[in-house]
Parts: sequence; structure tokens; C-alpha cells
Amino acid sequence: MFSVSRALRAVLVIGVVTGCGGALADYSKHPDARALADRVFEAHGLPVADTLDLLNGLSRYDAVIEAMSKPAEKTLNWAGYRPIFLKPERVEQGVAFYREHRGLLEQAGERYGVPPAIIAAIIGVESRYGRFKGKHPALRSLATLAFDYPRRSPFFTAELEHFLVLSREEGLDPRAVKGSYAAAMGMPQFISSSYRAYAVDGDGDGKRDLFNNLHDVTHSVANYLARHGWRDGEPVAREVTPSGDVISLVEKGYKPSLKSAELAAVGVATEPVHTGEYALLRLEGDRGAEHWVAYPNFYVITRYNHSPLYAMAVFQLSQAIKSAQN
Repeated sequence: MFSVSRALRAVLVIGVVTGCGGALADYSKHPDARALADRVFEAHGLPVADTLDLLNGLSRYDAVIEAMSKPAEKTLNWAGYRPIFLKPERVEQGVAFYREHRGLLEQAGERYGVPPAIIAAIIGVESRYGRFKGKHPALRSLATLAFDYPRRSPFFTAELEHFLVLSREEGLDPRAVKGSYAAAMGMPQFISSSYRAYAVDGDGDGKRDLFNNLHDVTHSVANYLARHGWRDGEPVAREVTPSGDVISLVEKGYKPSLKSAELAAVGVATEPVHTGEYALLRLEGDRGAEHWVAYPNFYVITRYNHSPLYAMAVFQLSQAIKSAQN
């Protein structure tokens, strides 16, 4: 299914927007392209010629290189990050989305033990409830990051391999798929490896469609969180006011590692609903420093995007959506 006619390939080559001084780059001739094609053939049976055909005519995509250098999670503090995802419009859209698709959200939530509002919030943060699924050609983005972004080349080379296999498995046209600058796709913005590992056929139609099928989308988000250790019935995070010096506790990061006694020593009480370990966060909000106890479920959300700002945005958006249902 990946073979490209000679005429179509010519159109693709002519239509490529070049990335370096107007000179046409051709990733099929990249030193690492043949090794990738050989590996994909040996591991998955995709013909070498088909993989090279897909790379033929693709050039460096400077827009994704630039975007990779300044993700919001690394350039903004909580005061700047929060308004992006908690603005009234996104909350209102989330409330409407929840009400319209409540049955699907609750079905997925019950099946996987994940709160429906959390599922809705992730879709809201990732794609504005399906309104914006990405504009970047996934194949070209991945080829650029695999072959022209040395710092993370091994990761994105693996993702490119997953994308080629995923396209065959799910019947996708690899040239037509669009996503984020890092090739996250569909309403939940799954990267290729996550799509293959965690996407679910929610309605039993034999396909895993994360672009248009909300059965599949809601079940896949819930499955992702459940597979990463979501604890049904436990909290996510709680704002607190410590009475002691918390610097050493905050510096331990957002992965739970603190005992309740350590928190009690700085004036932070814990609840019996959770008896494991905790994390303590300090976020710079618009009114100054905020301190939050983060539970294991908070850390699970960071497995979707490795940022405490992201996880807090998902949590607070879910709370806003949930409160509007009452």
C-alpha cells in the first residue's frame, strides 16, 4: 500500500518546501535512511523500496525544529501556562463536550476506572475537544526530527518506524496524516508508539480511529491512564499551606517519594484515602507561590506529558468541567 507512482512522486518532489537555502533535501538519500528501511523490513515486513519511496522528496522541516526548542511547558511558569488551558472559553467548551458525550465518557470511565472529567480534560488540553488536531505533516515532521535533530534522533527514529507500521496497521495514508510538530495525532494527540500500544477499538468496529471516532478516543485515553497506574477513587492534587521550610521536599520532584510524616513535619496534613507516597509541588502562580500535594494519580497524568504544569492544567480543567455538572 506504500508504493508511489512515478508521476505522484514527481509531484511530491516538486511540491516540497525546502528547508536550507532553497536546496532540495531528499531524506531517502540520508545516510541513516537505508538502515531504517532495512530495520522496518526485517522487523515488520515493510518493503525497503516502499519506505524509501515515502522518504523520497521529503526535506528538512524547519518549523518543527524551531517548535521543539521552545515548548510552553519549558518556557512558561504556572502563571503564564494556566490561562492557556483554563480560559473561560475552553472551560465552557469542556462543559458542552461533557454534556454532549457524557454517555461515552462515563462508559470509558467505568471500564477503566478513570474519572470521565479527566478524560474530557485531556481531550480538551490536547486538541480543544477535537477542534484542532494539528497542522503539520506527520511523516515529514518525524523524518526531520529523526534525521536532522541529533539531540533526540534515536527517539524520533523509533517513532518514525512506529508511524510507518501504524499506517499499515490502521490503514492510514502516511502522506496525508497531520498532527502536532512532534507528530502527535488525533483528538488525544497520541504519538505513534502510544497509538500502537494504548489505542483501543472502543466500539468494536475493527478499527482504532483516534481522529474521528469518539468511542475509540475516550476509551483510548482512559486505557492509557489505567495502563500507567491510575488509582480509581484516589485524589489527584490538593493545594496546601505549609508552615515550614519545604525547599528540600519540593526539590525531590513530582514523582511521589515523600512519606506522610515528612509532610506533617512542615505542617501539611494527609488524608487516609491515600496511604502511599506523595510529592510536594511549588508553582509560581499569578498571586505568588502555590504549594500542592500531588498524589500518584497526578504523576500518572505526567506520563501523558512529562510536565507538572500539564498535569495541573488537566486536573484543574477537569475540576471546572465536573463542577459545572453539579
